[in-house]
Amino acid sequence: MAVKGRSTLAREGRTKNIFVFGYDEQHEKDLRALPDAGRFRFHPLLHSGELVYQEDFHINATLERARTILKEFDGPIHGIICHWDFPVNPMAAILAEEFGLRYPSLTSILKCSHKYWSRVEQQNAVPEATPRFCAIDPFDDDPASQVTLDYPFWVKPIAGYNSLLGFRIDNAGDFTRAIEAAREKIGRIGDEFNTFLERIHVPTELGGVDGNYLIAEELIGGHEFAPEGYIQNGECHIHGMFDMVRAENGKSFQRYEYPSRAPRDVHKRAGAIVAKVMQQMEFDNGCFNIEFFWDQDRDRLSIIEVNSRMSQSHSYQFEQVDGMSNHEVAVHVALGDKPLFKHGAGPFKHAAKFLLRRYDLRDGIATRVPAAADVARLHREQPESRVSLNVH
Repeated sequence: MAVKGRSTLAREGRTKNIFVFGYDEQHEKDLRALPDAGRFRFHPLLHSGELVYQEDFHINATLERARTILKEFDGPIHGIICHWDFPVNPMAAILAEEFGLRYPSLTSILKCSHKYWSRVEQQNAVPEATPRFCAIDPFDDDPASQVTLDYPFWVKPIAGYNSLLGFRIDNAGDFTRAIEAAREKIGRIGDEFNTFLERIHVPTELGGVDGNYLIAEELIGGHEFAPEGYIQNGECHIHGMFDMVRAENGKSFQRYEYPSRAPRDVHKRAGAIVAKVMQQMEFDNGCFNIEFFWDQDRDRLSIIEVNSRMSQSHSYQFEQVDGMSNHEVAVHVALGDKPLFKHGAGPFKHAAKFLLRRYDLRDGIATRVPAAADVARLHREQPESRVSLNVH
């Protein structure tokens, strides 16, 4: 993507410079497809390969590299957008504050991503939609004594992603194995998460629960769906509801469907819960999605988790159903503009993203994967289908 100098921008007048924190090729395609893409110049602010899924994150050093890029940019900076969770989203909040850009505050992002703090705030705002939970220090002499739930329950780190160190606990043996795994591996992300907590005021009522703690939660289930939206100037807007269908192992996602097939009144109730929760989080000028279970037997909505950024997995489905992706929302919220998102302008009434997986834990070797010719043949038959290969 071209970077233009100050004089050129001055002549163009309306051109806005947007930095994409954690840029990759798919972001470029989606951003170029925006209806008003010609108004913007999108600039990489480090690439996703430099920020995501790192063995060591080096938060402060990475922040300094990003600062240098922004300081040396020859032109006005109008906004920053980010589509990744830890550690990218909190870093984007720090940079946005330093450069005077619209973005949710670091505190509000950490309230959402600190799983125990998030549950505390959910309980304060919507106790009827908050599962029972408790915090566990895996390094305590007797971590089992801190558990206030009956078997079975779910355990996961306070800070994490991709279900790392997440375990279903059916008995004492399961719990012991989970604690052993946490003691060995939790610090990789927990220590780095704590560097963000050091930058804000953490309320004393959290009792010192930091990134190296676990949270235990009651098991919940039902029809899973996710409202996606944004908060702008304190007002909550929802522009899509997605169904999230789990696979046979009960953990991994098999597909995402848009729009959700849950009843409209359930969507409406979820929207009201979302507005209360995000207000409680003091989240503003940013995108979000919140995952829910709807227990049809008890007609109960339960929050699974709060994600303080837009979902990349939803982008192409929005484009196919509504004629534009959710990047349209992220860009305009970053600028303080009203997003021009419209419903039903795409070529299809329903769209899905499928994740083809193996569900056993045996080692294996991929002896054949689709070649470029295979993908090209599919595109000739189904031009709108996208294929992303994650195995070689």
